[in-house]
Amino acid sequence: MKEYDVVIIGAGPAGLFAAYELAENSNLKILIIEMGKAVDKRKCPMWITGECAKCEPCHILSGIGGSGGLSDGTLNIRPDIGGNLYEFLNEEEAWELVKYVDRIYVKHGAPEKLYQATPEEEEMLSRKAASAGVEFVQIPQRHIGSDHTPEVIKSIENYLRKKGVDFLIETKVEDILNDGVKLSTGEKIRARYIIAAPGRSGASWLVNQAKKLGLEISHGPIDIGVRVEVPAIIMEPICKINRDPKFHIITKTYDDFVRTFCVNHRGYVVREVYEDYVGVNGHSLRDKASENTNFAFLVNVELTEPVENSTAYGESMAKTATTLGGGKPIIQRLGDLRRGRRSTWKRIKRSHVKPTLNSVTPGDIAMVMPHRIVTDIIEGLEMLDMVIPGVASDSTLLYAPEMKFYAMRVKVGKTMETNVENLFIAGDGAGVSRGIIIASATGILAARGILGKEK
Repeated sequence: MKEYDVVIIGAGPAGLFAAYELAENSNLKILIIEMGKAVDKRKCPMWITGECAKCEPCHILSGIGGSGGLSDGTLNIRPDIGGNLYEFLNEEEAWELVKYVDRIYVKHGAPEKLYQATPEEEEMLSRKAASAGVEFVQIPQRHIGSDHTPEVIKSIENYLRKKGVDFLIETKVEDILNDGVKLSTGEKIRARYIIAAPGRSGASWLVNQAKKLGLEISHGPIDIGVRVEVPAIIMEPICKINRDPKFHIITKTYDDFVRTFCVNHRGYVVREVYEDYVGVNGHSLRDKASENTNFAFLVNVELTEPVENSTAYGESMAKTATTLGGGKPIIQRLGDLRRGRRSTWKRIKRSHVKPTLNSVTPGDIAMVMPHRIVTDIIEGLEMLDMVIPGVASDSTLLYAPEMKFYAMRVKVGKTMETNVENLFIAGDGAGVSRGIIIASATGILAARGILGKEK
């Protein structure tokens, strides 16, 4: 039986940065296990054929670099965006950790250029947003680009290999054991410490492991919504100020919280394939641009008694969308959604917004999502239209479903250790982050927890 000091499950930002911190500050024997492929082998067939090949596992979600490894590569440099480090650190410590993570990305090839509004631009945009009942959230950002993110990930991987970190790729962990892990092949690997960082695609797996191990878990809110696509010229003035602008909205009818997320200026809508359903996301390239801009528009949903499992609720909606779409995401014009009718290819082709994702089915999002969420989406876009004129045009395209499954959360201490001794968790799949920077930071916190035990 192979033995390691630390086994890390998942080679996304959380797993890679946990290994980075451990390798930099110890001589511990470290193994990273990843069910997906090497970063340079992660080629989504849909980019060539336009059709999803239903790869298992999905190249966009899995592989070295995680879902962030083939993403737009936007680094939001704030402790409370993409998660909340203030739950684990004071303000000074949180900012110090975020800047430390940022420096590592820059060291390995992230661009020096920082997107940040001037005080005058921030004041102007904040005032315009506030007059429409919308909040503009200012964030310093770097944009790596989906075409360059793999290069940065590969640089980090090479650095870790030189430091003696072992990688076991295209291998699934079946179970977490008290003294290691069991692989899907039946092989067992012994370890003194385990860091579970399975990413978004591994969230359901981690829930099952948590139940087996007796981990304390809770179900938090979930984000449910659509991917919005508009002509890039509409977003140009805003994206010049902030590459990935964040707007927070409270809707009029239901008083619900809606937000923009993952703005891909001159980018592309992409399809994601999970085990039982499909979804959408977006990315943008540094060296290749489309005529459109896309962003997620998400409604925050929090369930109470008797149904608290927001993950199951969201997945049931995603499965319904997949059924109605014939195994493909649904696309609909905003004007058709307003009028209570499904979209057709004929109507979509008449629009001045040409979809960047064609492996979709024209349909009616109102048959997938509850009236409340549909109302929130329409009202929210109409409020945002007062800040960004044209974003709520009848021709605006909506793709569904887009969901952020960080609803299941494992209870941890400040070092990411669970109630099972020497078992740590990190990243999006464990519910403690929902973005590249904070996922990376939680990996470092888990590593520091192990280093503290080794002193």
